[in-house]
Amino acid sequence: METLSKKKLNFENYPQKPHGGKLVDRVLTGKDREEAMERARSLPTIMVDLEAVITLEMIATGVLSPNEGFMVEEDYISVLTEGRLANGVVWPVPLSFAPTGSKNSETIKNLSVGDEVALVDDTKEPVAILKLEDIFAYDPAFRAKYLFGTTDRSHPGVDSIYRRMGRTALGGPIQLVRRVHWGPFESIRMEPKDTWELFYEKKKLKSVGGFITGANPLHRGHEYIHRNALEELDGLFVQPLVEMAKREYTRHEFRVLAYRSVLEEYYPKERTILAPLRVTYIFAGPREAVLHALIMKNYGCTHALIGRDHAGVGDFYSKYDAHNVFDTFTPEELGLDVRLFHEVFYCTRCDNLGTELTCPHDLKYRINISGTGIRELLRYGVLPPKEIVRPESARIAMQGVQPKGTDDHNQAINPVGKTIKSIFPYYLEHSRIGGAKRENPLDVEELTIKDLEDAILDVRENASQIYKDIFSQFSYVADTLRNTQPDWITEAHASMHKQQAMVVEYLEEKVNNAPTTASDEFLYQDKEEASKELTVAKKMFDDIPNVLQSEDLDYRTWNPLPYRRYRGDDEE
Repeated sequence: METLSKKKLNFENYPQKPHGGKLVDRVLTGKDREEAMERARSLPTIMVDLEAVITLEMIATGVLSPNEGFMVEEDYISVLTEGRLANGVVWPVPLSFAPTGSKNSETIKNLSVGDEVALVDDTKEPVAILKLEDIFAYDPAFRAKYLFGTTDRSHPGVDSIYRRMGRTALGGPIQLVRRVHWGPFESIRMEPKDTWELFYEKKKLKSVGGFITGANPLHRGHEYIHRNALEELDGLFVQPLVEMAKREYTRHEFRVLAYRSVLEEYYPKERTILAPLRVTYIFAGPREAVLHALIMKNYGCTHALIGRDHAGVGDFYSKYDAHNVFDTFTPEELGLDVRLFHEVFYCTRCDNLGTELTCPHDLKYRINISGTGIRELLRYGVLPPKEIVRPESARIAMQGVQPKGTDDHNQAINPVGKTIKSIFPYYLEHSRIGGAKRENPLDVEELTIKDLEDAILDVRENASQIYKDIFSQFSYVADTLRNTQPDWITEAHASMHKQQAMVVEYLEEKVNNAPTTASDEFLYQDKEEASKELTVAKKMFDDIPNVLQSEDLDYRTWNPLPYRRYRGDDEE
């Protein structure tokens, strides 16, 4: 982590402001903390889980500014139904606190507005003090309907509501009295006050693009977004999410290491900042995209970089819902520039990364970038194509993917056919990447591990060859400096010309000697059949590429003026 001076931040001089105008700081230190810790031990206590502990720290350190605690009912309802706090400030996700458990329920029954309650973790030690401003009934179905657009328990966010939340919510400001150690990330953790100082006091940046990413290791789709931003912005702030991820994912320690390995090798070091974001997964799809944008703003970013299907959950949201949600708010009320990026893929015909907005070529040339598909390839024990994931990232991520390997039937999480289709969209209908169509398309349900191996080997062998071959064809015809062309190609063309001329010469003589009618149609040919052979042979001669040598191309080099005139010598 950068060594910073902890000087007072002067937001009036910065190109960005915290959301709501003030960076919240509810972290007690020194004597205030000591007194609060002592007071907390005499207060009623409520046990909180790790997700609540993380949320408490996010509130206290300003990540969720302007919120100073858990929402009262008025704000809670307004956020769910309108996507705003009661005062009109944009806020997409409710910060609610409805503890579960019999002991917690007994404590809540005896609480009143105005009381203080100590929030303790599994060590029974206080983490924060909550000052109660509201106590209200908590309806999980109401929350699910408005936050997720569904009450289906198969949605992980909906399921979490019913598993983690009670039926009575407590609202009010909090004071953080004990911060949780971040384990392997403690040395690189950064709070908003750290990044504001780093961006605008130390580095003197004028613009910063924020990028938050979840369960996947760094891939070339991410890199495409980053590089586009770095062409325009002074800095890039990359925040891999850590903690509370899905069961099926790449462990956060290895994701961060994968990011570090690529950033150190391929990114401008002075303009790229990496810090983990310890946050709970809400699985709120488009609303979570807005939340992440505001989190970036609270860290000091002037721009939010949002890819397709940001914070998506299976098939519950379309892949561009996370883009469309930003139409609900004006740029002025969001307070930062949101940059939306379409789905990125690698086109072997373009020999480049692109999107549907920039690439005209069809699926037969594409290698798709699917986070789920990439994780599946890592489970199968194979590095994904270099065109979509750099090996520096994939090799480390392979060590942290969960679960590793395959089951007793040699299958990973998803059917192998689904993985093939997600990464290699051409494979079902084309014999190879960029190749001819199959006579009979393959059935995705019938694909096997052998098909996966074939697709991997095909792409490794041919993905970079397509554009290389195209360039070779163009350069052979275009180059007048013939020493840049391989002699064996010219020699092969010359040999084909010589050999086909020999065939034509032989057939001309054969036609001249052929009878009008053949006495044995299986052994001899009549003049008409021999003439057809000659016609084909002459056409094949014309089809052979020209033999291009330096002396044959002199006609291409001509100038209307003496060469010295092009150097600026205008004397006669």
